[in-house]
Amino acid sequence: MRIHSNRTSPTRSSLAVRLGGLLTATFLASCSSMIGPESARPPAAEKWLARARQEFQSADVENARDAVSRALTIVPTDTEARLLAGRIALARLDYAEALRLLKGVAGSEAAGLRGRALWYKGDLDAAADELEAMLDDPDVVDEWAKSIAKLARRGAGRAPFTVSGALLAAIEMQHVSPAAPFFVVPLEIDGESALAMVSTGTGEVVLDSSTRKEPSWVSLRFGKKLEINDVPALTQDLSGVSKQIGAPVKALLGVNLLRRLNATIDYSGWQFVVRSFSPPAPPDATRVDVAFIKGGGMVLRSSLGPDKSVQGPLLIDTSMTFPIALDKEGWKKAGFEADGLKRVEQDPEQKLKQGVVPMLRLGALEIPKVPGVYGAPLQAVEKQLQLDLDGVIGAGLLAYFRVTFGDGGRLMWIEDDTAVNKVLRGGAPAPVDEGQAPAAPPADGAGPAGVPGSPAPQGPALQAPLTPPTAPPAAAPRSTPPAAAPKSAPPAGAPKRTPDQ
Repeated sequence: MRIHSNRTSPTRSSLAVRLGGLLTATFLASCSSMIGPESARPPAAEKWLARARQEFQSADVENARDAVSRALTIVPTDTEARLLAGRIALARLDYAEALRLLKGVAGSEAAGLRGRALWYKGDLDAAADELEAMLDDPDVVDEWAKSIAKLARRGAGRAPFTVSGALLAAIEMQHVSPAAPFFVVPLEIDGESALAMVSTGTGEVVLDSSTRKEPSWVSLRFGKKLEINDVPALTQDLSGVSKQIGAPVKALLGVNLLRRLNATIDYSGWQFVVRSFSPPAPPDATRVDVAFIKGGGMVLRSSLGPDKSVQGPLLIDTSMTFPIALDKEGWKKAGFEADGLKRVEQDPEQKLKQGVVPMLRLGALEIPKVPGVYGAPLQAVEKQLQLDLDGVIGAGLLAYFRVTFGDGGRLMWIEDDTAVNKVLRGGAPAPVDEGQAPAAPPADGAGPAGVPGSPAPQGPALQAPLTPPTAPPAAAPRSTPPAAAPKSAPPAGAPKRTPDQ
């Protein structure tokens, strides 16, 4: 007689347990992937990280740094927090900190950030390794990184930006256009005389492709006194720039060079000064802190209207001849709806509108009634920088001030020099006519468009010459410089400035 048992065999029982465990683990793993890393963060860490993102988007770099540091104290291994902290450190030109934060972080974004930090730090081989690793990602398209990786490989044994010769050199700037301010400087490139334009919207030095077919290392000499060797230079067709300004420009001088040369741009005094040392603070200057997004985009924060607390990020691009160009949000902060601004009649494409910013603040300097435009192509710059800009400050404004790079480029000293302006121009400022339009840009619209960290792109640019103001009455005193396009030259006999030591 066979006896039936209700017991399950040990083999079948253990198999069921293992199968159940496998299904449970699979379910939990799928749930974990759906939840995402942000849901795994403690609420406090998520709030600090969200705050850091928002502040960095508006170029409030110091507060963004504090916020992301708070997040990292709670979640020190969080990849997203470390990537953001690395971007912030790079914007502050703190390369060692950027590399520390990104050590061991995988992915093309981390490799790209490390590559930029190593490049600006001067570690060429390691920079090439990281940039090439980033470019191995099929989703990444970065022409700057491609060119720089080649330069870094060819630069073995070089010491980038080695300065020799005199402690400083003062060069007379070339006023090439009576209609608009262009910061044009004579220099020598590998021993040959040439003209270069100061272009703070460009990260690197850019040479005309008619003289160099590929990115190369060059030496630059200023005033036959101060030389800077092993300068990395990218290439681009600059014939459009030359046509725009009416002079044969063979190079663009980007911010990576300007800050290393502790440069002073003094359009009114006709001087461009370069130094082998960081200058002391000028006695009558205001300090303006700047950040370098992706290591190359020179950005500051400013208020545009009566409320000083309402600030926004502005790119500085000296290749743009407008005093200021704002997007819709920028004009809103200035107190205007962009759709209600007047059209620029001389604009052949009918895309530009004009207005007057009531008050622009640069450090402690308050500049009233700054002419500006709406409709300039800012979206490409914002995409390149991954930043929400309010607008761009151009040469049409900076030409009225003496601007000096200090602390390795982390700040600018801006001098009003009212007394000098009195001597150079005399009289009261010409009134700003809100209906006076800037002159239309040339038909080809050629010129650099201010995309930092990459060669100035081809095509339409953020440029248009402004109509020069009429000469003011000679007897009236001047208290503040007007925020309009400067004259092309000071009156005969006006004294030139002596560079500070």
